[in-house]
Amino acid sequence: MNGGPSGFNNAPVTKAFVIATALFTVFFGIRGGSSKLGLSYQDIFEKFRIWKLIISAFAFSSTTELFSGLYLLYFFRVFERQIGSNKYSVFILFSGFVSLILETILLSLTKDPTANLLTSGPYALVFASFVPFFLDIPVTKRFGVLGVHFSDKSFIYLAGVQLLLSSWKRSIFTGICGIIAGSLYRLNIFGIRKAKFPEFMASLFSRFSLPSLSSQSPPPRRTSPNLGRQAVRAYRAPMPSTTEPSEEAIATLVSMGFDQNAARQALVHARNDINAATNILLEAHSH
Repeated sequence: MNGGPSGFNNAPVTKAFVIATALFTVFFGIRGGSSKLGLSYQDIFEKFRIWKLIISAFAFSSTTELFSGLYLLYFFRVFERQIGSNKYSVFILFSGFVSLILETILLSLTKDPTANLLTSGPYALVFASFVPFFLDIPVTKRFGVLGVHFSDKSFIYLAGVQLLLSSWKRSIFTGICGIIAGSLYRLNIFGIRKAKFPEFMASLFSRFSLPSLSSQSPPPRRTSPNLGRQAVRAYRAPMPSTTEPSEEAIATLVSMGFDQNAARQALVHARNDINAATNILLEAHSH
């Protein structure tokens, strides 16, 4: 099992988030402030340090957490490819907002201005992503080591447990808040799973962001109307490929959460084009 094609292909939001997390962690770690980034009662209810709310959503408090967190964020880019960058951005904001509300309630119950109860870092996004990972990503391989049974998903769970226990209670609390946020998104509270940013906001972002972070595809080459109509007809009624889809292409679609048989059939109809097969599967799933 893998996260699909290597790199950040079709995952610009994940790429931006990973870069921001790495830069914030390194910057504040070098300045020696990483141990003070966790939220406390004083930060919200007494002095309301909004800068700390923002930084704590990105910067991990240790190098160990950084490596584990970036590894998981990189793997979970598969969900951006599955639902699209627009909806994935909504997922990030929703999980972060809900986690912040839960953390605020938790801090209000302690009322201890000196206690640094919560650790910092994008725990909300990481552990919210474990909900679709558990429910949607199938197990493709099983194996045993010294009589202990594992699957190809075990390494992701082990990395998650390591991150969850990295700061003991401080990280456990934030991790649980992230899992709850992911569960609420999964339950489609307020129809959140259908929410998208307006098109003008998406176009504004793509205009002012780096080209490498743009989620828009390159502009298509100009073709004659006849060729365009032929392409539409070919897409609506594709001719099955005579070449058997490769196992790697099938595994890529399976890692995105699609059924193996459905992935194979989509690749056949898409003439082994992974992007076209993904569109076929997503359209079938939306109906």
